[in-house]
Amino acid sequence: MQKSNKPYSSDNRQQRYAKAKTNPTVTKPMYQSNQHQSKSVPTNTPKRRMLRLGILILVALLALGGLFAAFTSGSKSSGSHGGSGPTYVVGSPGPGAFAPPISLPSTSGGTFNLAAYRGQQVLLYFQEGVTCQPCWTQLQGIDANLGTFRALGITQVVSIAIDPASALREMVASNTITTPVLADSTGVVSNAYHTNSYGMMGASEDGHTFVLVSKTGKILWRADFGGPPHYTMYVPVTSLLSDLRAGLAHTRP
Repeated sequence: MQKSNKPYSSDNRQQRYAKAKTNPTVTKPMYQSNQHQSKSVPTNTPKRRMLRLGILILVALLALGGLFAAFTSGSKSSGSHGGSGPTYVVGSPGPGAFAPPISLPSTSGGTFNLAAYRGQQVLLYFQEGVTCQPCWTQLQGIDANLGTFRALGITQVVSIAIDPASALREMVASNTITTPVLADSTGVVSNAYHTNSYGMMGASEDGHTFVLVSKTGKILWRADFGGPPHYTMYVPVTSLLSDLRAGLAHTRP
C-alpha cells in the first residue's frame, strides 16, 4: 500500500474534524465532555439553613411540652376524687398522718382545743371566711344535717377561717349558724394543714377543705374542693356525705 503523497494541511485537519462529528464511534475530545458535566448543587443555602433551624425549634418545643405534661401530672399525684358532685384532691397532711394541733378562739366562746376531743371523731371544715357567702350557706346545710353526720360517728364539726374572731361572730349571728367557727387570724393552723394552698385567694385565705380526724388523732379522710380549675366554694351536703362515706370505707381509725 502506497502512502499518500498529499502534504498535511489545515484543510485536511478540518475534513477529519468534520468526519469525527458525524461518526458516533469517534470519541469526542476530552475538553468537550467536561463542558457537559453537571454542576454540583450547594447544600448550605440560606433556605436549607432556615429549614434545619425550624425543625430544631419544633423538636425543642415538643420536648418542652412533654416535660410540662410530666411535671403537671406529677404535681397532681393525689388524683381527683368525688362521685357525681364536685371533685376534690387530697392534700397533705392526708389520711394516716397525725392531725396538727389546733387551739383557736371559737365563736361559741372560749378556746377550741383539738387535743381535748381525743377519743371522738371531729370534722374540720376550712373555709374562705367572711367574704364567701357560699361558705356560710355550706355551714347552714351542715347545721341542718348534723344528725346524719353524727350517725357516721362524727361527734363534733367545727369550721376554721383566717379572719378575726369579731368578724366571724357577726357572720355566725347574721347567718344563724350553730356550728362553732374558729378564728385562725394568724394563719398558723391553716399553714400547718396547707389548706390555704387550695383556694382562689392564695395563702391569705383557706379554700374549701374538709378533714376528718379520728379518735386517735390521725386523719381519716381529707377532701380539698377549693383548688383550680373550679375553685369550688359550696358542696351539696348530699354529695359531701356520699364522699365522706366512700372515704371512710377505705380507711381505718
